[in-house]
Amino acid sequence: MNIKTIGAATLAAAVLLATGGCAGDRNQYDATGTFEATEVVVSSEVNGRILEFPVTEGSTVRSGQQVGLIDSTQLHLQRMQVESNIAALESSRPDVKGQLAPLEAQLAKQQRERQRVENLMKADVTTEKQLDDITSSITVLEKQLDAQRSALDNSLKSIDAQIAAARAQAGQLDEQLARCRIASPIDGTVLAKYAQAGELAVAGKPLMKVADVNNIYLKAYLVSSQLPQVALGQQVKVYADFGDDQRREYDGTVTWISDRSEFTPKNIVTSDDRANMVYAVRIAVRNDGYLKIGMYGGINL
Repeated sequence: MNIKTIGAATLAAAVLLATGGCAGDRNQYDATGTFEATEVVVSSEVNGRILEFPVTEGSTVRSGQQVGLIDSTQLHLQRMQVESNIAALESSRPDVKGQLAPLEAQLAKQQRERQRVENLMKADVTTEKQLDDITSSITVLEKQLDAQRSALDNSLKSIDAQIAAARAQAGQLDEQLARCRIASPIDGTVLAKYAQAGELAVAGKPLMKVADVNNIYLKAYLVSSQLPQVALGQQVKVYADFGDDQRREYDGTVTWISDRSEFTPKNIVTSDDRANMVYAVRIAVRNDGYLKIGMYGGINL
């Protein structure tokens, strides 16, 4: 998704309105500009045929709301295959306790036998060779048990690693499946729709444009001599000019002041000479439904 705000293109609209009035109208505001809104171009994140896309221009959408769907059949099949692989790996896990049990039983038996022989030796009933044979047998069993336990542990680690890799692959597929959902990242209104159901979506291809038209702002320009009168968070009066001496007044809040000067845009009228360097400001306004993107407006400090 590419997020942008309406910028220089809207300045041309300002001159058409601003230069249409008389000299007295141009000077009734401390600064002028055009109304803008935050726009989001929602693009496809995967390749595939668009199965559903019922949203229309002018539709209101909510943040996270699914408004369309791209074919995800192949991804679902891959996901099922990965799940089958995970199940097969889980079933192949060795029964460590069961496989070690025979050797452990033999070892325990030989240890009891050694204890019996040691008791017999104390009574001079048996020979030392019999004890040595049993001790040697116990040593062999212990080595076999250690080797078997090590082999089983390595097998478990290998299977666990394969399961972890398969689950990671499943997570990747889940992420791709989620990207097959066409959703709006913001609350807003659909300004444009660039694709229809049945068309082929390509990753990066724009599908629709959404704008938050409820929270709009005026981008105006101030000359340097006006900067001491403006501060972030300051409340100012904003006027929307509808032409034919019709205008509406709004309460606005200064949310941004440029830290760099620029030449006065050719199409923007200020109370001072156009050749002066100016600073852009943004004034947030709550839209009551009358304000439109690109509309001419002004402020009084």
